[in-house]
Amino acid sequence: MLVGLLQCSVHIHDAQSLKDKRRVVLAIKDRLHRDHQAAVAEVAHQETLNMARLGLAIVGSDGKHLAQMLDRLTDKIRAVASSHGEAELGETTRRIVHMDDLPDVSERSDASDTRTLADELAARAEEAFDDEDDARR
Repeated sequence: MLVGLLQCSVHIHDAQSLKDKRRVVLAIKDRLHRDHQAAVAEVAHQETLNMARLGLAIVGSDGKHLAQMLDRLTDKIRAVASSHGEAELGETTRRIVHMDDLPDVSERSDASDTRTLADELAARAEEAFDDEDDARR
């Protein structure tokens, strides 16, 4: 099993309130989920009026297909953001992770010691994105 991860910034122009920002973010999230069955969440800058950081995940068995899907998702974000006339796609980073590269999370009776798969994927993605940023410098 492969997991395709995409993290991107969306710059929202002229948002006067968090409500204005949420309208744009919700339009992007709804369209991506509806059209591509992607899991989408705002992962940073939740209280910033003019920027949103989105995290997306898709699952599949073919890396080439996942890469194409991540390209389509990026294009869709760009199109939806620009269709509002008040937003644009910023920096994007993508990864395709093989399930074998993720640690095995065994079930335990003590829930406080067990990280959920979503938490683990988010932590791994963040590490991968940080490693890539370090490599660029």
